[in-house]
Amino acid sequence: MSNTTIKRRLLSIIYDSLLILSIMIIGTLPFIAIRFGEAVESSSFSYQITLFIIIYFFFVGFWSISGRTLGMQSWGLRLETFDGFKPNIFQCTVRFFAALTSLLLFGLGFFWQLFDKDNLSLHDRISSTKLTHYPRK
Repeated sequence: MSNTTIKRRLLSIIYDSLLILSIMIIGTLPFIAIRFGEAVESSSFSYQITLFIIIYFFFVGFWSISGRTLGMQSWGLRLETFDGFKPNIFQCTVRFFAALTSLLLFGLGFFWQLFDKDNLSLHDRISSTKLTHYPRK
């Protein structure tokens, strides 16, 4: 086990973003069906909430069940508490909203890792979790 690099985190985020995009496309299909094939209005509150819920359950579900999303698994990362255990749903939810806020603030919370003495991002600190790299044998 070792600390994670920001490069490994970013590659995992890119991988997960592609997966989420695919799931969001599937989540859009019912809205298209309801409108009989017409374009979905992206400003629709129900559509935005549906996509948000998809993203929330993707991350919090994977983190709380296995400690890793598919992107994290591909890059040998696992989410853990500071004690090395799997995080609970509350910690995963806090991490999700802290990471989302960080992303909306131009990724500043992610770059926090570059200056943190323990190599943790801001959402790691806020949620009392950390990403650990487990290299493949």
